[in-house]
Amino acid sequence: MSATPRIGVLGAGGRMGRILVQAVQQAGYQLAAAVERPESSLVGADAGELAGIGTLGVKVSGQLADVLNDCEVIIDFTAPAATEQHLKLCREAGVAMVIGTTGMNDEQKAVLEESASQTPVVYAANYSVGVNVSIKLLELAAKVFGNTVDIEVIEAHHRHKVDAPSGTALMMGEAIADTLGRNLKEVAVYGREGHTGPRERQTIGFETIRGGDIVGEHTVMFIGEGERVEVTHKATNRMNFAAGAVRAAAWVVGREAGKYDMKDVLGFNNIQM
Repeated sequence: MSATPRIGVLGAGGRMGRILVQAVQQAGYQLAAAVERPESSLVGADAGELAGIGTLGVKVSGQLADVLNDCEVIIDFTAPAATEQHLKLCREAGVAMVIGTTGMNDEQKAVLEESASQTPVVYAANYSVGVNVSIKLLELAAKVFGNTVDIEVIEAHHRHKVDAPSGTALMMGEAIADTLGRNLKEVAVYGREGHTGPRERQTIGFETIRGGDIVGEHTVMFIGEGERVEVTHKATNRMNFAAGAVRAAAWVVGREAGKYDMKDVLGFNNIQM
């Protein structure tokens, strides 16, 4: 972990970007760059003032390429198409990345894999420490219950979220499916309507709720005959996601090229179950 990593924040004028700028400052690290879309009216503004923490002397740039050499690591919570381009730039420059963008397609994920072969990349759908502890608990529950229960994932987010199910819900489903030796793409069921017939034990169900200002709630139910176990995580603000991403940014600086996740950052892979 770098003591004082030079961190760049992409999408710095957005809701998550502003919180990431706050998190970098709270952690005592250096905000080396802040980037927005070239056409944004926020280009040229002070990133600290946008984030509500006072002047930092870091002007928002409209081009990542113009500030990339100032950074050791980039945090990207933008959009899939933008992240794909950012990956290519960071790969060429040898700059580490922390990516929280969700909704990436297979082609974009392939670019991520290729980039991670040349520069270190942390990729996670959720950087909350609590969420990642929950996923570890889900793996344990899946291992113990095996094929004796039905599994349902319920997630809720604010009305402005554009992808469904959430990346975190899918991450939870993938962790469970991998533990059970299933392929999530083959067993996932996204909502139910009409005459569906009896539930198949191998499936993993997903239900999505969108409304209001819900930050993020996820519940996984392991439903057996006569009992059920529920693992729930509720986020009440976005700072926990930002703080986790900044923690990952400090951790990944100086690592060998490769694709990492929050299990690596938090040392979970060293915990035996």
